[in-house]
Amino acid sequence: MLPDPAHPERGRFVRDQHAALRALPNLDVELYEFAPGAPALVRAARELRSRHGGPTTFSRRPSRPLFDIVHAHFGLSAWPALAVPARVRALTVHGSDLRHPRTRLATAAVLGGVDLLAAVSEALVAELPGARARRRALVLPCGVDTERFRPIERAAARAELGLEQGRALLLFPADPARGEKRHDRALELARAAGVELFTLGGVDPAKVPLWVNAANAVLVPSEREGFGLAVLEALACDVPVLATPVGIHVQALEHVAGTLCAPYALSSWQAALAPHLLAADPRVAGREAAERFSARAMAERVAEAWREALQRTGQRSG
Repeated sequence: MLPDPAHPERGRFVRDQHAALRALPNLDVELYEFAPGAPALVRAARELRSRHGGPTTFSRRPSRPLFDIVHAHFGLSAWPALAVPARVRALTVHGSDLRHPRTRLATAAVLGGVDLLAAVSEALVAELPGARARRRALVLPCGVDTERFRPIERAAARAELGLEQGRALLLFPADPARGEKRHDRALELARAAGVELFTLGGVDPAKVPLWVNAANAVLVPSEREGFGLAVLEALACDVPVLATPVGIHVQALEHVAGTLCAPYALSSWQAALAPHLLAADPRVAGREAAERFSARAMAERVAEAWREALQRTGQRSG
C-alpha cells in the first residue's frame, strides 16, 4: 500500500500502527512497503530475499532468523514476506483480501504458513476461509491516531481549508470510486438535505483531520467494512457521524448520543442528520469511545500477541 501522488492516503493506517509500535518500550520495528499490483508483489519478494533472506542454499542460511516476528498486512503481502527469515509469521487481514475471489484464494493458500493470524474485527474473523482459521484468529485492529485526530474549532478548520463559514457541509470520508463505500447513498442524502458533500479521495492525510472537523457531520453508509476507521476518526474529533452497522461501527457508536448506526434509509438518516445542520459547530461526546480503539491501545494488543506467539514458539522448540 505504498502511497503515490494520486493516492497519498494509501496505507496510512498501517504506518500509524508502525509509529505506535515504535513508541512502545523494548520493541525494534522496521516497516517495509511496496506498491499495489502483481508485478510489485514479485519485486517485493526479490528485494526482501536479497535484503534479508541470505543465500538460497539451505546449508548456508543464517542459523538464527534475523527477525523474531514478520507481520504482514493483507493476505497477498504474506507471500513476499515469506522471503524474510523469522521465528513467528503473523498476518492481519483487512477485508478486501477475503472478499475478492482470486485474492481470497491466495490468502487461503498462505494461512498454513502463518503462526499468528488476525483480523481487524470480529465480523471479519467470521469471513476467514476454514473453521480452523476462524478458531485461532485474533482481533487486532490498527486503531485511530488520537493525537492527529482531535477536536479543532470548526471555523478554524474551514479557514485553513478555504471553505465557506456560514453554511452546512457534509463529508464522505473515502474515495467515491470505491463502490463498497456507497458514495451514492451519501450523495442522495446530501441532495435531499440541500447540503454540499465533500469527499476524501486523494486528500493529503495531514489535512484529513481538518476536513473532519470542518464538516457538520461525517457520512459512512458503507455496504461493508473490514474495520471502520473513518467512524473512529470522526469520534476522536467529537464530530457527529452517521454509519451503517458494519465492521466496528456498532461497537464504536454504542451510547454516543447524536450519532446514528443503522441500515441506510433516506428518511431516517435525514431525520438524524437534521439537528446537526442547524448548529454552528455541532459536536458529540465521541472521543472517549474512540480512545478505546486508539493506535496506542491497539499497538499494545499487537505487541502482547507477538510476545505470546514467541512464547509458544519457544515452548515448541524446547
